[in-house]
Amino acid sequence: MSAPIALIERPRTICIAGGTGFVGQQIIFGLARAGHTIRVLTRAGSHGNDLKPLPSVEIAVGDVYNPDFLRRSVDGCDDVINLVGILNERGFGGAGFRRAHVEFTAALLRAMAQARVPRLLHMSALNADAERGASHYLRTKGEAENLIRAAPRALDWTIFRPSVIFGPRDSLTNRFAALLRRTGGVLPLARAAARFAPVYVGDVAAAFSRALRGGATSRQSYELCGPEVLTLEQIVRITAQAAQLPCHIVRLPDALAYLQGAVLQLLPGKPFSTDNYRSLRTDSVCRQDGAGQLGLATESLRALAPLWLAPTSRSPRSQTVPRPAL
Repeated sequence: MSAPIALIERPRTICIAGGTGFVGQQIIFGLARAGHTIRVLTRAGSHGNDLKPLPSVEIAVGDVYNPDFLRRSVDGCDDVINLVGILNERGFGGAGFRRAHVEFTAALLRAMAQARVPRLLHMSALNADAERGASHYLRTKGEAENLIRAAPRALDWTIFRPSVIFGPRDSLTNRFAALLRRTGGVLPLARAAARFAPVYVGDVAAAFSRALRGGATSRQSYELCGPEVLTLEQIVRITAQAAQLPCHIVRLPDALAYLQGAVLQLLPGKPFSTDNYRSLRTDSVCRQDGAGQLGLATESLRALAPLWLAPTSRSPRSQTVPRPAL
């Protein structure tokens, strides 16, 4: 487990965009415990129901793309955390990714400049690259990073680039477990040999907390990975073992994997898409130990997965993160 986080010198007012999701809630719980006031931006008040019991959390409901709403929301804040991101879009040409990753980031930067908010912590992704990214997802994540780095010097920022993130409410292990249950353990798997270094959600939350003050983290980017490099097939097998499910993986050749994405992206919710397939063509493994640079000892998927996947564990929908890092 990561070492306890030292408290910031004074309570801060922090605006969080994208805070009602899996990662955002863990960051918010930790910041609230540390005494900070948090303003969470959301399009629908019901998205923040799990956060409403926290007295220091304000849910701001509105159109997050509206410049007036954004400016009012960030006004008076010491810091902004941007967690807005999508893994799939409604269309196929990249416009949805561009709107969520690039256009929103640009609008947020303008609002921060108008309100004179000095500090931004931004969630990106490993392999984000505006020019060479393998997918719309990775290219638009890279474009957003470029906007932040090109911002005036008055803006202080830190960028985080995690590998795939796991935890009790994740869409990684829980989705694989659900698929294995439905299919009797048989799973046709695209890019089974793709490599990841899964990072625990509590460690990601700890990284954001440690960078809140700026200091040595000012204008820096941190790659965040867990202690193990695993193939996608190994992640599925660890999931199956933790959930005590049968597991028979059918490794799809690339042509069939692409076809699988083309078919599944037509289904409601897009469980898999051709853009996901393109992202899988690049291993999501850290080149630098960003967690170590932040003084974090990261947790492994293999050790923690049984805590929420085992049949005797509580539902991941209601379970809090085990052994929180904050």
